[in-house]
Amino acid sequence: MNGLLKFITCGSVDDGKSTLIGHILYDSKLLYADQEKALILDSKVGSRGGEIDYSLLLDGLMAEREQGITIDVAYRYFTTERRSFIVADTPGHEEYTRNMAVGASFASLAVILVDARQGVLVQTRRHSRICSLMGIHHFVFAVNKMDLVDYKEESFNEITKEILTLAKELDLKNIKIIPVSATEGDNVTKRSGHMEWYQEDTLMSYLETVDIDENEDRDDFYMPVQRVCRPSHEFRGFQGQIESGKVITGQTLYSLPGSESAKVERILVGDQDVKEAFSGQAVTIQLDREVDVSRGCVLTDSQSLPTGKSIKASLLWMDDEPLSVAKDYLIKLGTKRLPAIIKRIEYKVDVNTGEHLRADKGEKNEILFCEIECSEHVVADLFQNRKTLGELILIDRLSHMTSACGVVEYVEDQNKKPYFVNGSIRADGYIFEELYFNLEHAFLSKSKSEDKTYHVGDNIPVKGDSFCYPDYFDIIDVEHSAAVLIRNASIKDIISLGEYEYSGLPLLDERGFALDVKSKTDLDLFLKECNHLDKDNRGAFVNKWSRFETYRSIVCNDNYWMI
Repeated sequence: MNGLLKFITCGSVDDGKSTLIGHILYDSKLLYADQEKALILDSKVGSRGGEIDYSLLLDGLMAEREQGITIDVAYRYFTTERRSFIVADTPGHEEYTRNMAVGASFASLAVILVDARQGVLVQTRRHSRICSLMGIHHFVFAVNKMDLVDYKEESFNEITKEILTLAKELDLKNIKIIPVSATEGDNVTKRSGHMEWYQEDTLMSYLETVDIDENEDRDDFYMPVQRVCRPSHEFRGFQGQIESGKVITGQTLYSLPGSESAKVERILVGDQDVKEAFSGQAVTIQLDREVDVSRGCVLTDSQSLPTGKSIKASLLWMDDEPLSVAKDYLIKLGTKRLPAIIKRIEYKVDVNTGEHLRADKGEKNEILFCEIECSEHVVADLFQNRKTLGELILIDRLSHMTSACGVVEYVEDQNKKPYFVNGSIRADGYIFEELYFNLEHAFLSKSKSEDKTYHVGDNIPVKGDSFCYPDYFDIIDVEHSAAVLIRNASIKDIISLGEYEYSGLPLLDERGFALDVKSKTDLDLFLKECNHLDKDNRGAFVNKWSRFETYRSIVCNDNYWMI
């Protein structure tokens, strides 16, 4: 028997989602006698002339039956001889897109219905995009109502072309397209006698056999801490579910974001001591010494997990109130919940074309790409790398409404910075960061340059919104004892500061500030004073030697918030 399959049905209004799932349950003899009897009686007062209305099995709310549409998410569990299933039947109306997104967040496969008479619609595109955003990698496009187009192969082929175009736009990897009639049962659980031209799987046979592996293909161990258990002064355990890898007693673990280390003293699964535990198990881990660990921290055997305060995420805005830049929200990421602000909206996505559009606010059901600043460092990773550390929700701090759900696309790792490198020699590369002034809120902010490692021979950007450098200059990074030689807007060499000889070219520090150095004597004096710096005279030193305005400026912008 194949493993449990969690799937979602979605599509436009009246595409037949509830009818499709109802037909699966009915044909598979998965109803109790009283359910079947009630379905037949309810159908007699419906709109199909007394014929069985399979959608009534899923549409349970009175408002749903009155309007003939799905509003809430209906979950059903059922089992066949070959597989167990949990299905979420979700609403198709745009007004209830957030309900559909909730259903998508739990599923590993999406069945998207397409009306054979209408083809791919805006809501079809929106739902496909949201399912992809939520990490669903397997799609079944059920071209429904084939009975209303006389089961024509030509109609199916035309819609197949539209679906393949959409799949290419969204980079959907695993798709299956099946012609069905949910009302008549064609190709739902049994092969249709009306479509001899289609000889592949029925919907049910495909769902029973499709191979979906949800396990993260990683060897490193990590576990978000859900609870600190301290029943007595002699025991302090950290509880959570292992998301990846395995843990054994005696193993060294790190607590992030603090990066303290300790060894595993005990592992408990329930109330049983074990020597090792694996991905998917809920465990309690006791360490051999006291470390600073609380709910929201991550225990891991790797120090390479990104930690930072600034992330970029694709969001589905779900609140009736528009997204507001600089408004306070709560962010829940992994098991961590903390205050955060949306620093800026980089763009919103046109659901029809996928085009990135300029935006200064977000409306309900829009997909937006935003930069978010957390109040403290948090452990996060790209959704495609580690799902648990890459999915998030935003909560309105006043109404407690779930304002948005989304996935992490970028983390400004506190341990990862742009830099110049040549072998063991490296220098920071802050000179490419853009500086902006928010007119509305009167705050200075910066837009981080794209993380990039520059090597000898690389071209560099000498002009940006807030900087304009000459084509020939030198950079010195005293902290890392390195010098970068820029010639004709490319890197001629990266050397140690001990090898550097003043050439008379403009001299900049790693922030892009011009240094008031006009001779080798000036440079020697600068380095001498720099070597005797302490925290009390740092400001005076920078004011004496550095000139911000020579090559840098601050650009006014309405869309930026403070770091």
